[in-house]
Amino acid sequence: MNKEELQFLKDLEAKLWTSANRLLPSLDAAVYKHVVLGLIFLKYISDMFFVRRDELTYQFKEKDHMYFLDDPGDNSVIADELEERDYYTEQNVFWVPEAARWENLKQWCRVAQGTKLPWGGEFRGVGRMLDDAMVAIEKENPRLKNILNKDYARLEVNDAKFASLIDLIATVPFDHESLHSKDILGHVYEYFLGEFASAEGKKGGQFYTPKSIVSLVVEILEPYEGRVYDPAMGSGGFFVQSEKFIEAHGSKIGAISVYGQESNPTTWRLAAMNMAIRGIDFNFGPGPESTFTKDLHPDLRADYVMANPPFNQKEWWDAKLDGDDRWKYGTPPKNNANFAWLQHMLHHLAPNGSMGLLLSNGSMSSRSGGEDNIRKALIEADLVECILAFPGQLFTNTQIPACIWFLTKNKNAHSEFRKRSGEVLFIDIRDKGHMISTRQKVFSDDDIKDIAGIVRKWRRGDEYLNIPGYCKSVKIEDIRTKDYILSPGQYIGQNDIEMDSEPFIHKMNRITTELENSMIEFNELGDSVKAQLRRLGFGN
Repeated sequence: MNKEELQFLKDLEAKLWTSANRLLPSLDAAVYKHVVLGLIFLKYISDMFFVRRDELTYQFKEKDHMYFLDDPGDNSVIADELEERDYYTEQNVFWVPEAARWENLKQWCRVAQGTKLPWGGEFRGVGRMLDDAMVAIEKENPRLKNILNKDYARLEVNDAKFASLIDLIATVPFDHESLHSKDILGHVYEYFLGEFASAEGKKGGQFYTPKSIVSLVVEILEPYEGRVYDPAMGSGGFFVQSEKFIEAHGSKIGAISVYGQESNPTTWRLAAMNMAIRGIDFNFGPGPESTFTKDLHPDLRADYVMANPPFNQKEWWDAKLDGDDRWKYGTPPKNNANFAWLQHMLHHLAPNGSMGLLLSNGSMSSRSGGEDNIRKALIEADLVECILAFPGQLFTNTQIPACIWFLTKNKNAHSEFRKRSGEVLFIDIRDKGHMISTRQKVFSDDDIKDIAGIVRKWRRGDEYLNIPGYCKSVKIEDIRTKDYILSPGQYIGQNDIEMDSEPFIHKMNRITTELENSMIEFNELGDSVKAQLRRLGFGN
């Protein structure tokens, strides 16, 4: 994007978030995100409906167009034709009934209780009107069934507050000289997801993986075409980024088909809505279910599998999972699901497929519950392709150090890849990224390009070189000598710049002395300031 486009989106972000928070401060962020995102969705599909409506109005009057009407001067004929549903759905535009059209909601949200509404029924409050609008949308568009939030009335929010929120979202401009409406919507939606995840803290992170992490995984896996699967999909960020990756590299949109699963009902709807607003075809099963106890895609073998499941998940085991076919490399410990997620993903990976999985750092070296034996079995089966060690502060919801495992079932030469059998690539990216707030770090586009470029060169044999302190290709024989520990620091050494010859005890003594001197100087400065204030007549 150019500077003007970026500034446009930045101004929009600040305006929406500040205003929205001021309108409904009483609602918990977990609830409020569905209120806001549902209304943004409604505004967008209504806007796109009227864009199509304007196109049709022009086409009905254009003699050379297939939709030209014999008597285009008859406004009643045009009005009737504009209400034909097929004109919209043939262009993949959602059909929006009168009860859900944004201008109607905006016009009728401040009338008196009992007022007759032009599309039928009476006004019984803004919350009820919004619920009815969502029901009407789902009824007319089967692929939105059970996706939209229909709990506005139950929130018992003051009508005036709801009306003000409608007025605010009405100002979201889904038109721009150079930005596409879908790009604006996607940016607003993504921005709100990130802000809500931050506001919700640990719980919020269950539905949101920071964009720069998602971008990194997608850029490394390169999902140009085929089946993409996320068994812990949250709000569906990996799917969105996969489509963006395809578009950015000039490939055909729709070349991938997405499959996902999510156990949280509200998050499942969030993901489905995230796909719907972008026109991405998806299969998330009939509804939310636990990935472990009710696999909704038992026969799926995906070309790309990517996920950011809950780290070190304790409450996951069920007696029916004992002896499950997915535990090919060992039964995972009942108090930690890390290697359950990994093996579930491997189970669903196609013979030439690739997968990327975010896990806590403990997964690289833990010996508890038989995890070391599972790790050994995975390495000896030559499934582990690459391990990345992350810096801290990348997540809004946890400070647990993290890493990414990349695995594949085929390291033989195929497609553009060289033969990588018996090799594992280790990359330490702890010095990458920059702070965007006091709490969170992100990867820049250059960081992502550099890291993905290293993996790409290694896979393809394009002048790859080991870089001390950054990356190294290691033979499985060497990993055996390290007792199958996969922490990159065990293999890549240290960057020359980072080498520190000062003995630890000397360094501690020096730092302690420097700290004591700084505290003395601070106290002396404080005494001086107090003395000056007393001379001026302030204080005692």
